Amino acid sequence: MALYDAVSDLPLTIEDASLSRCERDTSSGFTRVSTVISLSGDGEEGRGEDVTYEAEDHDALLDAGAPDLSGTYTLAEFSERVGSLDLFPEGPGREDFRNYRRWGFESAALDLALRQADTDLASALGRSYDPVRFVASTRLGDPPTVDRVERFLEHDPDLEFKLDPESAWSDELIERLVETEAVRILDLKGHYEGTEVDQAPDPGLYGRVLEAFPEAVIEDPALVDETRPLFEGHEDRVSWDAPIHGVGSVEDLPFEPSWLNLKPSRFGSVESLFETIEYCRDRGITTYGGGQMELDVGRGQIQALASLFYPDTPNDVAPSAYNDPVISDDLPTSPLSPPEETAGFRW
Repeated sequence: MALYDAVSDLPLTIEDASLSRCERDTSSGFTRVSTVISLSGDGEEGRGEDVTYEAEDHDALLDAGAPDLSGTYTLAEFSERVGSLDLFPEGPGREDFRNYRRWGFESAALDLALRQADTDLASALGRSYDPVRFVASTRLGDPPTVDRVERFLEHDPDLEFKLDPESAWSDELIERLVETEAVRILDLKGHYEGTEVDQAPDPGLYGRVLEAFPEAVIEDPALVDETRPLFEGHEDRVSWDAPIHGVGSVEDLPFEPSWLNLKPSRFGSVESLFETIEYCRDRGITTYGGGQMELDVGRGQIQALASLFYPDTPNDVAPSAYNDPVISDDLPTSPLSPPEETAGFRW
């Protein structure tokens, strides 16, 4: 049975919908805002999280209130219903935010449907939750230094990292990072435009990190005339993240991928995410989970998906405290153990 077929016919009764705002300072120097979406019915509550990045988009939704979604559906019927709605009273600030918000509603509906059926996602799919390996994703400051990486390693010497190389990285900084032997993924941010983390294609930077970190996965390079030759013979190290939002986007990549970062919010619908997971499994593409600095239930949901489908890969699903400006002394270490009891679509 296809993954989505195992949940698409789950009955779902919605009597009410509500929204709440989350806010938290981050180590990246900005205040993260998200919206928790709560759907209730038959004495149960399902929750999801909208991880749209612009605070103004969250404020507009909270001012307008949740759309009227009351009714009786199957999960597939609810997906069709929410997919037909414009969930942005104003905006959105970016078009990809439409998928982020839809995922918030769909994940809440999946959570509610599973709870109304008195089951959890693992049981519905005939799978089990396994311990989840994770890496710490962190930026190195302005100017960039190795300090934050070293503080994390003092806490957990076995921790691995997903880092975002910048043109400002010096040879000395790269050498110190190499010495840690802890860099697992390098995200070149080559497919972002108009964001605070844009990194223009830089052949010098690309060449330095490819040579310095021969075992690292290289995520989202911008393959232009000046950079494409650098990756000849390294294609099996290349991963993709920002362009991936469904099977079609995987098929549109410049070459058959060996690695993919699957961020559930990018897919919008449960169906699209599950189809892509199966597509990758059938073709031997190694997948790992990614997040969007979720502040609430969304973080546990991406950890649950990693636990079910790709628990042993370098998942960018570390507990939210890893994104705090100050590094705590009691951070959980990798791997994360599954909770003793689970219900719905939560961890």
